[in-house]
Amino acid sequence: MNTLADIFAEDTIEAMARDLFPEDVAVGFAFPWGAPEGLLPGEAAGHGRPTEKRLAEFAAGRRAAHQAMERAGLPVRAVAHGPDRAPVWPRGLVGSISHTDTHCLAVVAEGARYAALGLDLEEDKDLPADLIEVVCTPAERGWLSVQSGDVRGRLARLIFSAKECAYKAQYAVTRQLIGFEAFEITPDLETGQFEATFTQDVLPFTRGACLNGQFRFDGGVIVTGMALPGEGAAR
Repeated sequence: MNTLADIFAEDTIEAMARDLFPEDVAVGFAFPWGAPEGLLPGEAAGHGRPTEKRLAEFAAGRRAAHQAMERAGLPVRAVAHGPDRAPVWPRGLVGSISHTDTHCLAVVAEGARYAALGLDLEEDKDLPADLIEVVCTPAERGWLSVQSGDVRGRLARLIFSAKECAYKAQYAVTRQLIGFEAFEITPDLETGQFEATFTQDVLPFTRGACLNGQFRFDGGVIVTGMALPGEGAAR
């Protein structure tokens, strides 16, 4: 459970996210509560009738994205949302947004350098036991079974976060909805890195293709991130 110190650990959580991405990927932060301020024209359009909490979270995500654009030295532009609720990034940009009840992060970069970014933010707490079979493949459950019992649920939450992160990155490329079973996560607890391996074809990705990401635990949260190189990236 987050302590008050964790909840207000803005610098810690920003630094965690910053550490997961190359230097030319900018990070923004906002608290997802209070009045839904800072929305640009076009960002709230088509939102229907959201709850007060949902609108506060949505606005925080856009404020974090705007801050990331500013930090990247880019003009601040609206981040709309599509019918699938995924962010629609301004032309020439890629990005990702994630939040918990207490924190919101966004990452932004130039699309000439990256094909997609993936970011996920989760509370650092056990994944409920009844979700482990839904989220984790047999191989992942096998890996969890040899981990210490007191961290097994927490590591299952890490697998969940890594799959959410990888899903966002692949969706920006494929625009395909896939389930938890479409990825197999291999975490390296010593280096803070993970591989997300496709277990099926999700074109242009083929079965066996790997997306590489990183993770951090601190400040009462788990953060996972990945940047998929674009055609213009340096080799």
